[in-house]
Formats: sequence, C-alpha cells, structure tokens
Amino acid sequence: MALENLKMIDNKLIACNGKIFKIVPVKTHIISNKDNIDDVIEKYTVSIRRLGDIITISESVVAMTQGRAVPTSQIKPRLLAKILWRFVRKVPYGIGLRNPYSMECAIRETGSTRILLAAMVSAIMKLFKRRGDFYKIAGKQAAMIDAPHTAGLKEYYECVIMGPKEPEIVAQKLADKIKLPVAIVDVNDITGCWVVGASKDADIKLIEKALDDNPAGQGDACTPIIIIRPA
Repeated sequence: MALENLKMIDNKLIACNGKIFKIVPVKTHIISNKDNIDDVIEKYTVSIRRLGDIITISESVVAMTQGRAVPTSQIKPRLLAKILWRFVRKVPYGIGLRNPYSMECAIRETGSTRILLAAMVSAIMKLFKRRGDFYKIAGKQAAMIDAPHTAGLKEYYECVIMGPKEPEIVAQKLADKIKLPVAIVDVNDITGCWVVGASKDADIKLIEKALDDNPAGQGDACTPIIIIRPA
C-alpha cells in the first residue's frame, strides 16, 4: 500500500517520561467479523512502521474481528438482566451495563452467579460510599462491554460490543509477527486510556499516558490504530 493512501491524520508530538513521541493515528476501513486482525495490522502499518514504534489497537475493533459485536436483535435479555441493569449507576463516561442488552451479555460472559455476587457486594459497599466493587468482582470482560447506541459508527449503533477474547494473547501474537510492541487499548474522552492487553515488551504506563487524551477520537474517525513513535 502506497504511503499517500494510508490517510494518516493529525500527527502530533507529546512529551512523556522526559522523551518526545509522535502520535500517529492510522485510518482504516470499517472493520467487521470478515476481517482478520493480523491482516488489518499488516495492511495498514507494513509500509510505515519502523523500529521503536509501539502499535496500539482499539479493543472494540479487535472484538469486531472476533464476531463480538452482537446486534440487539440477536439478544434476548433474561429476567435477571432486566432487573439488574436498573441498579447500575449512571456515569458521565458511558452506559456500560446500564442497559438490559449489555447486562445480558455480561451475564453470558461471566455467569449469573458472579454477576449476582458483584451486584450484592456493590450494593453493600455503596452504604459505605465506596464504588467500583462491581467491576472488580464481575471482571475485565464485564467492564469492557459497550452498550447499544453508544458506538461511533452507524454500522454498530444497534450492537452490544463485548470486549475482545484473550487480548493479551492477541497482542503477543501480533508483536511476534511484526517484531514491535503491541497493545490493545480501551480509550475514551472521560477516563482516558486503559491497556486491556499488551505484549511483554510494551511499556503500559507510557501507552496509557500517551493516549490519555484519546487521539483516535470518540466518533466515526475510523482511526483504530495509533502508532506511538519516538520523535
């Protein structure tokens, strides 16, 4: 692929850990379950990646290639999901499990027993004004679920997007293939960057700091790959 066709946009410099890095968003097509994440990374980075780069990928896009964007038409919330979602706290950074469809997917992922335990402990801890226990117990997969009507792409607006399966393994396999550090990230405008899976050679603290202001954007920019490059 020719360099001029990669549609790299809004390159910028950041200072991190006493060093200067360039943030390079890379535009892609709309990814689906027909794509293979290895092929996507190869197609869009092969002619521009270089020694010293860190390749980061949106966790939602990895999940999409795994077929984990599920239309609400294919989800039938059980009674437990219809009850529990109403008790999920409203937060400014997203809906999460405050929706019967996303709650149903969380139950499928982690099991009803674990979700019930998380809900009960969370309710008790709220009496002591402590928050965050629900997701600590429910686990990473529950925390990564995106509710319907929150995706920036209209193609996924009616979908629950679950977290990617085995993100650490996916990241390591990609890193082994391209010989560069790879991280799978969950980034938004409010809470910043969370590395959900990374290769062994990835500097997680650097990545989370570098992507804290969400350079990929929250809408339909189609820049799920961000390269962090020493300037």
